[in-house]
Amino acid sequence: MDDTRPGQSALSGEQIAQAAETVRRRVASGAGETPAAQVGLVLGSGLGSLAEAFADASALPYTEISGMPASTVPGHAGQLVLGHLEGVRCAALRGRAHFYEGHSMAASTFGVRLLRALGAHTLIVTNAAGGLNPDFREGDAMVITDHIFLPGLAGFHPLRGPNDDALGERFPLMAGAYDPVLVGHALETALAAGVRCHRGVYAMVAGPSFETGAEIRFLRAGGADAVGMSTCPEVVVARHAGMRVLGLSLITNVVAPDRPETAGHEHVLETSRRGAAGIEQIVRGAILRAYG
Repeated sequence: MDDTRPGQSALSGEQIAQAAETVRRRVASGAGETPAAQVGLVLGSGLGSLAEAFADASALPYTEISGMPASTVPGHAGQLVLGHLEGVRCAALRGRAHFYEGHSMAASTFGVRLLRALGAHTLIVTNAAGGLNPDFREGDAMVITDHIFLPGLAGFHPLRGPNDDALGERFPLMAGAYDPVLVGHALETALAAGVRCHRGVYAMVAGPSFETGAEIRFLRAGGADAVGMSTCPEVVVARHAGMRVLGLSLITNVVAPDRPETAGHEHVLETSRRGAAGIEQIVRGAILRAYG
């Protein structure tokens, strides 16, 4: 639980640097230091299996990293994994901390700050999402092209409070937050691999309740193609830190105003497990096209 008082910054550059140093000490190479990561990944509900594909992997539980909030939701293992994917040095958060678990928005993005401190210049963020677009089907992938950060618009924002200039500038631009080159790489990979994939806008709600029919109508009218309970604060923080971003959603259920979600989180996890292979193909291909 985060108990930061209103108006105070939950994070500082010093806190992040200390956590990164802990990771480097615990996951040291034979030469006595950990090579910098090029790509950071956030692996959402049911998608953590991608970290099992890392070569030369080392894993560190979140509980052993000072300042790292715990992840308590089923489907989130709570590990930082470092290794190589497609020959590229990567660091992955195997599970995330959510706002609805009681963390502040700033605390819930601690992991993204850590990935940047470990050297990552690119962030690939994944999630399980409900499909709002009537053309979507359960198990489809969606490459995020923009987002609607509803809690952030209401004042629950990861950059609220004093700004640490060592982490990023006070007023970061969010136009083009999802890197168009990386979006192109992801779509090209999906097409080549035969993965059914769309472009779309992701809307974040606070959760943990699923949406009512009226809320679904509201989100559709606002231009959202998919809805979930994460991702946007991580992307804001990544852009604040100057990272390139690729966002991917796995559509685990499709909802409509007259047919809101009734299956619950277990259904989300099961669909995520079935669709994880497609997301993994897109991630691998995007990394290979960007760094190969």
